[in-house]
Amino acid sequence: MAPVDPILTPTRLRAALPRHLADWTLPPGWSWGQDSVWGDRRHYQELVDALGRSLSLVSAPDPAHDDWLRDEARALAHRNHPSIPTTYHYWANYRESRRGPGYLRRWIAGETVAQRVVRMGPESVPTVLQVLREAGSTLAYLHDAGALHRALSANNVWLTPGGRLWLLGWEWALAPDQIPEGLVADPARTPQAPEWRDGNATPTMASDQWQLAAMVFTALTGETPPERDAPPITLLRPDCPVGLARALEQALHSDPDERFPSVRTFLREVDRGASGRVVMVGPDGSDLESAQETPESRLRWATSDDYEILAPLGSGTFGSVWRARDLTLAREVAIKVLHPHIAKDDVAVSRFRREARLAAQLAHPAIVPIYDSDERSGVVWYTMELAEGGSVASLIARRGPRDFEEIAMPVDGVLDGLMTAHASGIIHRDLKPENILIDRYRRWRIGDFGIAQAWGEDPTTGSSGTPAFAAPEQLLGEAQGPATDCYAIAGIVYFVLTGRAPFGDASAEQVLAQQLGDRLTERLQLAAFPEPLEAFLAKGLHPRADERFADASELRLAWRQVVKGMRRADDPRPWWRRVFEGPMDEDEAAFEDPLLGSGVRDTK
Repeated sequence: MAPVDPILTPTRLRAALPRHLADWTLPPGWSWGQDSVWGDRRHYQELVDALGRSLSLVSAPDPAHDDWLRDEARALAHRNHPSIPTTYHYWANYRESRRGPGYLRRWIAGETVAQRVVRMGPESVPTVLQVLREAGSTLAYLHDAGALHRALSANNVWLTPGGRLWLLGWEWALAPDQIPEGLVADPARTPQAPEWRDGNATPTMASDQWQLAAMVFTALTGETPPERDAPPITLLRPDCPVGLARALEQALHSDPDERFPSVRTFLREVDRGASGRVVMVGPDGSDLESAQETPESRLRWATSDDYEILAPLGSGTFGSVWRARDLTLAREVAIKVLHPHIAKDDVAVSRFRREARLAAQLAHPAIVPIYDSDERSGVVWYTMELAEGGSVASLIARRGPRDFEEIAMPVDGVLDGLMTAHASGIIHRDLKPENILIDRYRRWRIGDFGIAQAWGEDPTTGSSGTPAFAAPEQLLGEAQGPATDCYAIAGIVYFVLTGRAPFGDASAEQVLAQQLGDRLTERLQLAAFPEPLEAFLAKGLHPRADERFADASELRLAWRQVVKGMRRADDPRPWWRRVFEGPMDEDEAAFEDPLLGSGVRDTK
């Protein structure tokens, strides 16, 4: 066995488009995004359309593969499954348009199973079961239609921060006569089924099943399974349910005839033998842990009439968040539920409900909407919109610090939402990267009003916020106002640009000592930032509230001045558009930009 090696790694678009896209022109109002991914015979480039949505342009770097790409787009356009990205449009190669061939689908913000394993280690059993069921459901859908995938691997299964699974690698899921002769999926990206070892790489439903099991093996152990004689999974992962281990070992059998008759049979066996609880297995195969009711089972039982619980998204001090499917409206949502021991506290339950009410009354595109709140048999929860892009904190954990141009518009949107809260007399008091959520179009949205308060309320009641992003007056238990939120926003900007909190993740006492110390600018190394940004951060992170921005309205005005100052006086476009589009003409310079007041219209 060998450690898993992630192949598909998103890369930042630093200076130029790939050679095969260099002479493309986009429709009016469209622009190139900053991210791209190189795949197996494919390239995925982010685009931003005229509505501000992030889309993926799928193209073939080799012109000889144009017909192959077209057939792939046509096949995907007729697929209908939640884990298969829908083809929105195909751009044919017309000389007049100077773009094509390529097709458009949604941009998938997330990482592959392989990347997650390298970054975080082997997955938890509940996550593995989710991945197996959703990827297996996709394979079963294909097999029912008489098609194969041929290249399922940990490098082709993507998970979004919101817990959704997407299966890629569709260039290989075509009829053999549609794939260029002599080409097969790269073995470095795709584990090869044992029956292919003699050069007979003929895909079958059985080989798809083996690749599915191999991907799950990787997620569980962090290693790629050998073609033969894979070690017992329970030796590598003692917490793996025995039923799941046995099903995987049969699906990984070197003889295709010894595997399950179908992927659906494989999944049914997993469901029969793999419970949601953790089972510790002793040396003699005995169960060392009796069945216990888990938070997941309690939530499933309480919400089963209205929701299907799909996967855990995260857990904190007071509760956990789950991805679920609303059975009535057929949409995916997030459910926030109090921990069982917290739900026994009437005061905590009252605050939890108050959080839902506060967020629900603040209707704004940059504030996560609340759909419903309920309680049943001691389980207390509310439902909200699912943030498919995760949080700003998870974004930085996956991708590292971001460029200023990338965050200019999202921060402006958050400030607009915060203005609405402040205008309603509500102070958030716990703004931090974990509470700034990202939707499927990469818009940033404020969530978690758990310790929000109206102006004039007792500031010492409840939590004082997260120390790393809390203002000094919060840590001291003093009166708090809109300037408290402004401090947190400045800290978030600093974090997103540098990858670290202004004063680290130390205790409240240690953070406070640094906040109130001398030479703030030097300790934060603000001189390393361009002058407009340096001044913004210095004022936003000032230890005295009366020296900071007074409220979100003033903070937003200052942020827009920073954005102007960070761009050329004669060309306010982001740097990547200046590189790709060249000098702008007078008509373009006169176009009104919602953030800057003057900007650019893409006339290509």
